[in-house]
Amino acid sequence: MLLAVDVYYIEDRAKAVGVLFNWDDEQPHQIITEYFTGIEEYIPGEFYRRELPCILKLLKQVDLNILEGVIVDGYVYVSNQGDFGLGGKLYEALNKQVPIIGVAKTSFMANKETVVEIHRGESNNPLHVSAIGTDIDEAAQNIKTMKGPYRMPAILKLMDTETKKE
Repeated sequence: MLLAVDVYYIEDRAKAVGVLFNWDDEQPHQIITEYFTGIEEYIPGEFYRRELPCILKLLKQVDLNILEGVIVDGYVYVSNQGDFGLGGKLYEALNKQVPIIGVAKTSFMANKETVVEIHRGESNNPLHVSAIGTDIDEAAQNIKTMKGPYRMPAILKLMDTETKKE
């Protein structure tokens, strides 16, 4: 079982959504939600400080022992030297017990050596996959072969839609 997570912000509030699924699923097994108030302002270069507490609280609703991995909307590494982004910080916070896969929609020049670009559907824009605790090429291939005809796999698109619902 995998868990894809994302957080959506409205002023000083946030909504975290987790979607439990298997690689070959078209629909999730379960969608979990957590709401937050008093969210701090975004600090450039420190995105994880805002997002990580929300994800960790959401993960309390899940038995981590059943997880093959967690997919985050973002990067594992923010530099070619291995500086951690959200995915790496989450991996550390989970005591390196659960593999993390980052799926980012936009390119980040400082970490080109730590990602695998994949193309899905008919899109010319790649997804940028990073990973820790698991093989990056296998992670990229799994993201590439997820169900759905478009750039974003159907389950990740569903998660994004659920996250933005009021």
